[in-house]
Amino acid sequence: MEITKATATSTLAAAIHNLSLSSLSSTIRPRPRPYSHSGFSKFPLVSRTTSLTATCSLPNETTTSSELLCTATKVAGADTSLQVKKRAADLSPELKGTSIFLLGMRGPLKTNLGKLLADALRYYYFDSDSLVEEAAGGEFAVRSLKERDEKGFRESETEVLKQLTSMGRLVVCAGDGAVQSSTNLGLLRHGISLWIDVPLDIVARGMVEDKTQLAGSESHSEVLEQVVATYEELRAGYATADAKISLQNIAVKLGYDELDSVTTEDLALEVLKEIEKLTRVKKMMEEAARPF
Repeated sequence: MEITKATATSTLAAAIHNLSLSSLSSTIRPRPRPYSHSGFSKFPLVSRTTSLTATCSLPNETTTSSELLCTATKVAGADTSLQVKKRAADLSPELKGTSIFLLGMRGPLKTNLGKLLADALRYYYFDSDSLVEEAAGGEFAVRSLKERDEKGFRESETEVLKQLTSMGRLVVCAGDGAVQSSTNLGLLRHGISLWIDVPLDIVARGMVEDKTQLAGSESHSEVLEQVVATYEELRAGYATADAKISLQNIAVKLGYDELDSVTTEDLALEVLKEIEKLTRVKKMMEEAARPF
């Protein structure tokens, strides 16, 4: 079925109701468009964090090199996690509840990043594709709608996105439909949009490991071919984001030999730095526009 405004609103309300609010001190609410980009030109896996309760001891004569390395990794992981929380706390007053939209190819890295950012900023996390699926009546129903009525499916994506952009304090993993129409791209201007650029080989590998994203039992090479085609189709839309966060660039910056060494916390820190730059530039532009 095509998703109406009432259906999208009801689905989003139910999803919000089902969220655990124990870790959130503020309440989500409809709010004015907090981060309008009118006249504002754009400038674009698994966590390895270790609990701070881990026991640490000073090395002694019997301490092995592997134990020392393990201890160092724990300290480094915990330190990165604290950096994310501190930077998020410092940035939160400047954000003023502005929602954040993560663009890019779907995968566990983007999902984990969205959840981490939401937790650090004390925001709500949503996946727009999941909301469309829920509003349509499930995975089978949404596939049927897409095959039977492509236009109706795209309109459903837009309706869900409208509901999300009418609210503040959200981190949203936006689906591919968010960058496939001028209407949807316009809706993203009501928040901060970030392109999470992940090498396509990693995206394909994640899809092969997560069988739910595949229609059949495609091989890695077949999935990679599909991913490349999809990426080429959507790249122009991704490029409209306010900032681009490249996994490859982060790995080089941190001196990692392997891309898999980049953690969700590393990625989150880079995202928060970019958001800080965007809010600072916006503030400078607002101050420059004030009459003397």
